[in-house]
Amino acid sequence: MPSTTDQTSAPQRMTGAERREQILAAARRVFGEGGYAASTDEVARAAGVSQPYVVRLFGSKRELFLEAYRQASEQVLATLGSVPAGPEAGKRMGDAYVSLLEDRDLLRLLMHGFIAGGDDEVGRVARHTLGEAFRLFRERSGGTDDDARLFVAQGMLINVLLAVDAHRHTGEDSGMDGLVLCTLEHLPIA
Repeated sequence: MPSTTDQTSAPQRMTGAERREQILAAARRVFGEGGYAASTDEVARAAGVSQPYVVRLFGSKRELFLEAYRQASEQVLATLGSVPAGPEAGKRMGDAYVSLLEDRDLLRLLMHGFIAGGDDEVGRVARHTLGEAFRLFRERSGGTDDDARLFVAQGMLINVLLAVDAHRHTGEDSGMDGLVLCTLEHLPIA
């Protein structure tokens, strides 16, 4: 009797859209770690594809960084926007944002995007993200401009403290210890 080939064990080829998402996930890691200075070759290696393939899909390192940054920013705004309006919305939005920061690649990529804001398009995305976070907080929580400003400012402070691993370096600087304690003490951050 002829043998039949088990089709379920054969590796499946990725679609173009799946490969694009694979490269964007690698870009998020690589740019999150190395910032804009990271190369498309590093991204290609992390994604398991060739560097010319990355360039063919995205055109340039700038376009790849911009797409990864847009995707991260959209994730933040979608998360904040998913919180329903109401009396607890402000707290829920804060909790939702902090849960995103467990993804260190997202955190670092966001930070690199803010400092790469000298690029006009990256700066536009960064400004939009900050402005939308402000608007969404006001809309969902019913808070004042000052409440919304403090929400955005607190989020940025949390980003910076986590990006420099301040919570893992207690005892180095008493001022920093105080800042970490009053900013991060109630957050579920390891």
